[in-house]
Parts: sequence; C-alpha cells; structure tokens
Amino acid sequence: MNWLYVIGFAAALMIALLMTPLVKRFAFWVGAVDAPNHRKVHSRIMPRLGGLAIFIAFVASYFVVSPAMDSLKSDVIFGLLVGGAIVVLIGALDDRFDLSPKIKLLGQILAASVVVYSGVVIDLVNVPFGDQVISLEWLAVPLTIFWIVGVTNAINLIDGLDGLSAGVSGIATTTILILALMMGNVTVVLLCTLLLGSIAGFLFYNFHPAKIFMGDSGALFLGFTLATLSVLGFKQATVVSLLVPIMILGVPLSDTFFAIMRRWVNNLPISVADKSHLHHCLLQLGFSHRTTVLIIYGIAAVFGSSAVLLSYISQQETLWAAVLLVVILLCVLVLGAEAIGIISKTKKPVLRFLNKLGLKANLLDAKSRNN
Repeated sequence: MNWLYVIGFAAALMIALLMTPLVKRFAFWVGAVDAPNHRKVHSRIMPRLGGLAIFIAFVASYFVVSPAMDSLKSDVIFGLLVGGAIVVLIGALDDRFDLSPKIKLLGQILAASVVVYSGVVIDLVNVPFGDQVISLEWLAVPLTIFWIVGVTNAINLIDGLDGLSAGVSGIATTTILILALMMGNVTVVLLCTLLLGSIAGFLFYNFHPAKIFMGDSGALFLGFTLATLSVLGFKQATVVSLLVPIMILGVPLSDTFFAIMRRWVNNLPISVADKSHLHHCLLQLGFSHRTTVLIIYGIAAVFGSSAVLLSYISQQETLWAAVLLVVILLCVLVLGAEAIGIISKTKKPVLRFLNKLGLKANLLDAKSRNN
C-alpha cells in the first residue's frame, strides 16, 4: 500500500503544479486580485484564488488512488470533501467580492456541521492519572464545530507573507502524517499525503517572491482540513494528548491568541485588524521577508516535533514528563512573545519580573563580595 501513498503524493503535486498557472489566469480574468494597502507587505496587484488549485489537486488525486485502497472511512472522507468544497466556495467568493465576516462565519459553521454529521466528533476524554472515561455527550458537537471554525480562521490570520500559510500548513500536515503512521490510521495517512502534495505543488509558485496568493479560498480550506484531520486522528484521547493537535497548530493558534490579548490590552475590538502579528513583529525587527518566513517555519517545526514527542510520552504513560514538556514550551512561548512585543511593545510583565530578579541577585552578589 505504501506505493499508493507515493502515487497519491506525486499526483497531487503534479496537478497542483499544472493547475496553479491556470488558476492565476482565471483570477485575473474574474478580478480576484489583492491590491496593496497600509496593512499589506506586497507592492503590486497579486492574483488570489490559489486555494482552488490546492483543492482541485487534493480532490483529483484522491479519486486517482482511492479505488485501489481498502479500509478507508468513506463517510468521513465524503464529509471532508463536501465541507471543503463549501469553505473553498465561501473563500473564493470572498477573494472576489469581499464577503462580510458574518457570511464567512456561517459558511464555516455549515462546513464544520457537514463534517460533524459524517462522524468526525470529539466524543470521549480519558482523565489522566486514572482510568475514568468522560463522555462529552451534548458538548461533543459544539466543541468540535468550535475547534474546526477556530483553526480555520487561525490559518487565515497568518496568511500575511509569501509562502507563510502554505509552509506552516505543510509542516502541520507532515506532523499529523507522522502521528497517523505511528497509529496506523490509513485514512488520515492518505489524506495527509494528498494534502501535502497539493501544498508542495502550490508552494512552488507561492514562496517569496510569490506569483499568486492562496487567498481565503486556500487559507480557509487548509485550516478546515487540518482541523478535521486533527480531530479524526485524536478524537478519543487523554487530556494530555489532546494537547497534541494544539501543538501541531501551535503557530496559528498562538498568533490568534496573542492577537486577542493584544486587542484586549489596548482596549480594541477583537475584530479590528492590525499589523502586529508574528510575521509583522519579525519584519519590524529587521528580518527580511524570506528570513521571517523561514524563522516561522522553524517555530512551526519545533511545535510539530514537540507534538510528536508529547504523543510518544503520553503513550508511554509518563504523564509527569508530558506536563514538564508542556510547561517548558509555554514558558518559551511567553518569553518569546514578550521579547518581540507581539502583545504590547511596552507592557512586558514577565521579562520585567525576571529583570528585577536578576538585578536583586546582582546586588546580593555585590554585597557578599564587599563583606
């Protein structure tokens, strides 16, 4: 069966490579373009709709290899394809007509509901340090929809530099693929392989300097698909291992969380757009466009590696080690966020506290030497 995965990846890659230039021409033809403004980092009109190429490659490659494969969860895959078509349609319309946030949100909820109806639901949680299993019951459906919609928008929020969303999504897909191989989840392995090939083919045209943007059609589809695959792979897990999909998507989720905190600290509405996301902060520190993207790729890879390690630790039931790993990662995340000023350029309580501790330690050391 391994050769089918190779064929699927190659098919998705080639279809994306062939379709992206055609989608680029179509975007110009229908007027789905992105004009520069004060929030954008590009300086010329760029075609959107790149997500169409990713979606077409993903769907077409699935129909190439799926007839030769057994043990696939066809209902779940059908739900993913239908839900994916809905978010791609909503995203494509937004790329052309700039839909209102309410309409986009309703479309995302509809797509998530389709996937939930197909059977992708976070239903059971095993309590750590014990054998008790908690059924989420009526919370399962709204929690799953909230997760899918949240991740969908998180990927969309980081789509601010050439190749950023595509690359981060590719790293997240690779992480889910590795974990699916560890668990022997054939359906998730196949879908991740096809998605990774589609992203790689599109990234050839999207990496800096980009020839086309994925637009909302691509960012929403990638976020929606990654959210669904993460639920499909971890729908029943311990509380600790439920952090695995959060770590996999650590870059977009943390950037979204910091954006909410930033607007709360500055008394701004959550919906107000700004130019203080992670990639903006790195650019303001003097890094080039390409270097900024590569730095964020590295951060995403660290999150992905941590997710794999956490999954392994959870399987070995060494929960204290898992908790320690999570605490270390959170500390590094908070310190890094304050260092680059992603929440506030002036309010940095943790760093200020550590500086005070360091100052006191130096004073005590000086007194001891004087005595």
